[in-house]
Amino acid sequence: MENNMLIIHGGAPTAVMNASLYGAVMEAKDSGKVTAVLGARGGALGVLREDFIRLDAIPEHALRGLLRTPASAIGTSRDHLKPEDYGQMARVLRERHIGYVLYNGGNGSMDACGKLARACAGAGICVVGIPKTIDNDLAVTDHAPGFGSAARYLAATVREVSEDVRSLPIHACVIEAMGRNAGWLAAASALARSGEGDGPHMILCPEAPFEEEAFLSEVERLARRHGGIVIVASEGLCHKDKKPVVEPVFRSGRSVYYGDVSAHLCSLIIRNLGIKARGEKPGICGRASIAWQSGVDRLEAELAGREAAKAALSGHTEVMVGFERRPGGAYRIVPSLIPIREVMLHERTLPKEYLAPGQMDVTKNYLDWCRPLVGELPDDFFRITA
Repeated sequence: MENNMLIIHGGAPTAVMNASLYGAVMEAKDSGKVTAVLGARGGALGVLREDFIRLDAIPEHALRGLLRTPASAIGTSRDHLKPEDYGQMARVLRERHIGYVLYNGGNGSMDACGKLARACAGAGICVVGIPKTIDNDLAVTDHAPGFGSAARYLAATVREVSEDVRSLPIHACVIEAMGRNAGWLAAASALARSGEGDGPHMILCPEAPFEEEAFLSEVERLARRHGGIVIVASEGLCHKDKKPVVEPVFRSGRSVYYGDVSAHLCSLIIRNLGIKARGEKPGICGRASIAWQSGVDRLEAELAGREAAKAALSGHTEVMVGFERRPGGAYRIVPSLIPIREVMLHERTLPKEYLAPGQMDVTKNYLDWCRPLVGELPDDFFRITA
């Protein structure tokens, strides 16, 4: 009798989403327990359309290309599923003899994963989540695949931009970081520093309420000291009342298209301080960069895919793969299985203890937590000291 596995991608892709796909496919093939490994083309609606890709038929040497390919090879989506869609998806799974489902995604996708698992209860279908997000806002797990690579891209980019601003110190440069309501990614820009006076000179996370007067005062102080300065600001920056600093330009369900925070902050600097300022918004460049893919992130993404397949094949359901960090000097994680109800739409923001006094920078504890996920950055740039 057929017993197939289906892999679904949800939400925004990352630089290592395909590494998890590779891990899951290879683990399923090696197990000998699966008739076919399928991918839902274009996300959850691919299940409703019964549009599947036969992944196990692809030669292994070709599949290895997934490890160095950004985004999603099978396609992903942010389609809003209606309550009745989950029952319909469960019907398709039964009819297509799919006994195992792996759902790769972030907060919204883990919510869908949990709802699908409940719709499949009693049908003998195991549904397991694979974590994925550059925002690092999934609950319970120490971190999520995708974050390390996006953090590495941002830290490297800020280091390069800071060198440019140091050489022509005439303006403030504001770099806008993705991350929605969590400041994990913006905070990672602090890894760009290699010495005294290096940028970023200010980091603004959404967990710290934005106060315009304090911001402008600090910009003025830093500009007097350094000439040119680099500021990293999260796209989800908010005032004390939780109102966004810049009103989002579009909302659709949980999907929010933020306004241009970097341009807004530059405008404040120019109008109030008379200092030249320019904004940079790397946006999806950071989540799509294979050049700055973190080796640790890639290995852990593959591990997450393999562990999800193992869990499903062992009969686990309504769980997500997570990582537990072991204490001690050397970085080491072990995979775990987290009940999906503890993850569904639970947003994990940057802890206050990771914010430095004044809340415009991060602490050494944050850097110690983040550094192993990012891996090595380029050697320090040459500077004339005489």
